[in-house]
Amino acid sequence: MENCCRKTKARSDKEIRDLISRLNRIEGQIRGIKGMVERDAYCTDILTQVSAASAALNSFTKVLLANHIKTCVAQDIRDGKDETIDELVTTLQKLMK
Repeated sequence: MENCCRKTKARSDKEIRDLISRLNRIEGQIRGIKGMVERDAYCTDILTQVSAASAALNSFTKVLLANHIKTCVAQDIRDGKDETIDELVTTLQKLMK
């Protein structure tokens, strides 16, 4: 698989397990929502599950962002790479759309 990003990050086994676990739960929620649509579930019930999946994805984003700031951003700032701050601001602006 070709790397789509210009940078990579080494993650601890614990961080990888946590992120993958969260993504697996989100994936399961999405499959559940798909099944509800296929079974003609009531709209409000589907919307409730969509809200739960959205909250789970937001939680994943918060964990990943916090890890990014504590590791990548902090290290780059210590190394004098001020462009990382601009990158972080751009990322935050995208997340807040």
